Amino acid sequence: MSHKLLNNNILVTGGAGYIGSHTCKMLARQGYTPIVYDNFVYGHKSAVRWGPYVEGDIHDTALLSHTFQKYQVGGVIHFAAYAYVGESVQNPQKYYENNVLGSMSLLQAMRDSGLSQIVFSSTCATYGIPEATPIEESCSQKPINPYGQTKLIVEHILKDYGAAYGLKSVALRYFNASGASPDSEIGENHNPETHLIPLALQSALTGSELKVFGTDYPTPDGTCLRDYIHVDDLASAHILAYESLSQQKLNFEFYNLGTEKAHSVQEVLKSVESLSGKKVNAIYTERRAGDPALLVANSQKAQKQLLWAPQYLDLDQIIETAYRWELKKLQNNLQKNVKHP
Repeated sequence: MSHKLLNNNILVTGGAGYIGSHTCKMLARQGYTPIVYDNFVYGHKSAVRWGPYVEGDIHDTALLSHTFQKYQVGGVIHFAAYAYVGESVQNPQKYYENNVLGSMSLLQAMRDSGLSQIVFSSTCATYGIPEATPIEESCSQKPINPYGQTKLIVEHILKDYGAAYGLKSVALRYFNASGASPDSEIGENHNPETHLIPLALQSALTGSELKVFGTDYPTPDGTCLRDYIHVDDLASAHILAYESLSQQKLNFEFYNLGTEKAHSVQEVLKSVESLSGKKVNAIYTERRAGDPALLVANSQKAQKQLLWAPQYLDLDQIIETAYRWELKKLQNNLQKNVKHP
């Protein structure tokens, strides 16, 4: 059952990014007005189409407070973060400053403005090497990289702010975000791209090399198994979580978001080759440090408490939406090159 809050204006930090933009699109369809707050370091202005935007940094507490007042914001969905695991290992300062201190700046602006409801984009990286699979919310959280650590710290902050200041928050720990809007209006557009599905599609379409890390895992085909969750299913969970805040019994809640199905790297490559009719130029190499053999969610809590029901449970269906988006990007790039030889 939907419990719409009285104020339909929602500030979406990082709303010009991958998951943020899909959430804004769905929010608008459901009668909300998403106000995008983004510094456009990684986000794209072309992905902001469903409400106003403010170009700003989450460290700018005064601008956040001004934005809350100007747009009469009722609550926040917080995506803004750096999210490259490898970079976080090489440059942890960048990640602690942005992901942790930036989130604290946002929470300060919320307190200054009397706002008390926030949905936080967290990650399954907070679990580190899982102690059991499928991963349940009760599993211990022991991140093995600074990116996961920063997300876990923010979860702790939200819990403590709930106890001290009455903040109502939900942290959503998602697994491998994937796919694109079914109408190909928006999709994954990272630079650099590190996710398997877009990289495999780009390899099939352009012949670029795709590195596959590890073929000797204790899995049926030797490659890693992951839980791929469609970006629109993530978007719907954020809206359900936001709507649950006013009814929430605990000040801080947390949910896993996944399909509860595991697919190997090889299965992804086969699906890409089948859809595109072209071979992926895969280069097989050593395992990466810290990559578990299997990451799969138990997401029963979200399904029961939020009444969340993921729609994309078939890997081919997820990859097909990503394939159409990659084709569109390729065509757009070709047209640009024709215009500007």
